[in-house]
Amino acid sequence: MAIDNAAEIRTIGVVGAGAMGRGIAQVAATGGYAVRLMDAKPGVADAARTFVGDLLTRAVDKGRMTKDEADGAMQRLTPVESLGALADCDLVIEAVVEKLDVKQAVFAELEDVVGDDCILASNTSSLSITAIAAGSRRPERFAGMHFFNPVPLMKLVEVIDGLLTGPTVGERLVEVGRRMGREPVRVGDAPGFLVNQIGRGYTIEAAHIADEKIADFAAIDRIMRDLVGFRMGPFELMDLTGLDVTHPATELIHDQFYFEPRYRPSLLMAQRATAGVLGRKSGGGFYAYADGKPVTIAEAAPAGTADRPIWVSRADACLGGGLAKALAAGGARLDEAARPGSDAVCVVTPIGQDATSAALAEGLDPARTVAVDGLFGFDRRRVVMPTAATAPEVMSQARLALAAGGVPVTVIRESPGFVAQRIVAMIVNICAAIAQSQAAAPDDIDKAPQLALNYPAGPLSLGDRIGADRILRVLESLQAAYGDPRYRPSPWLSRRARLGLSLTAPDPSLT
Repeated sequence: MAIDNAAEIRTIGVVGAGAMGRGIAQVAATGGYAVRLMDAKPGVADAARTFVGDLLTRAVDKGRMTKDEADGAMQRLTPVESLGALADCDLVIEAVVEKLDVKQAVFAELEDVVGDDCILASNTSSLSITAIAAGSRRPERFAGMHFFNPVPLMKLVEVIDGLLTGPTVGERLVEVGRRMGREPVRVGDAPGFLVNQIGRGYTIEAAHIADEKIADFAAIDRIMRDLVGFRMGPFELMDLTGLDVTHPATELIHDQFYFEPRYRPSLLMAQRATAGVLGRKSGGGFYAYADGKPVTIAEAAPAGTADRPIWVSRADACLGGGLAKALAAGGARLDEAARPGSDAVCVVTPIGQDATSAALAEGLDPARTVAVDGLFGFDRRRVVMPTAATAPEVMSQARLALAAGGVPVTVIRESPGFVAQRIVAMIVNICAAIAQSQAAAPDDIDKAPQLALNYPAGPLSLGDRIGADRILRVLESLQAAYGDPRYRPSPWLSRRARLGLSLTAPDPSLT
């Protein structure tokens, strides 16, 4: 029996009055819906209504809404004591503990209470909507409506279709989400849905890089903030969230995808979680904390004089030319000959390769060669790596030249793809794989991490800005260097890179 698409949703029930439930109730009430908020523990729903009222009063005081709007929302928000009071709701959103058996029990009782056309939605962040609906009498009316914490501040809501969800249910929930003031994205039922899948690329690859001792936590965070524009580095983010949250979620997504290599957890994260080194909540994580603030060691500027000429490879004319211009502006003495002089420091700007491979490919002396990451510009930070044979004096001279003009320099150990290239390529590739699976549309894939994770750009659009062909080159180099299938390029990425198409271009068969 199909859900009646013509029935207007007027009354929304919310089951669970904790942080998520009361937040959902608040945005539903401010969106104009009559809301009935229920919690199994006596008094919790009443306390939640009082909490919401205090928030709305503050919003009025700050000029974010009028008193009439706040009063109207509070009049629409009614605490109730039992599921039976939700009998005439048009939509019920469950926000109880994240346990499959508990959620299934709640919905089983709700099915005995609500009408046939009532839509049932779960706010689960990690459980399969298909699994929650399994065994129900009418699985076609079940869907996911995953909000983010704190709900009133986080604008995104994921609308998730289970395997048996009716075709109109998701459309109606998208309309509800917009009326609540949220920005909805449609997602197929997959482990981690959309946001939690995409977020793995940022944290997991950073952890693998740190595990390989390519760079320390603070260096990786500085690189991702300064070069790419992330608001927080991956280790700052994991300390804020807590490894007791991040690592189990990573393991769950990896396991639910039947051990998909792209989501393979890092031993570094597992060990620290086991040891209870969780982040801010445990008083220390990847950083030590004093008065709630991370304790970091200030970067020391290199000392000495850059007196050797710098020869910059033009193997990549764009990146090499940009670096030469930046170095000249900082006062570096450039060797502008076609081949480096005998005393010149050789600088290469590889994409995907390590410094040794780039030096050998160009026939340069590895003892005099260093590599600089040019994929994200040279103005905010410069990242340099030696070859396995680079002389210490050459490394010192390169660092001095790169630091001229006051731009901070980070020295890392040798790695194909540096740091930022590796992490960004993984994020873009995961998003391309999601697009390939049709779990979400390209526009939604781009929108979700900007709203929920504060990414500086949509990942597919960022891939376009860098160049899909360059992202593909990074992944192919990483796969060749490590022999690891986690770096295999998605067909969505590789085809569009070879055709010169945008990564956001929809599949013609679906238009």
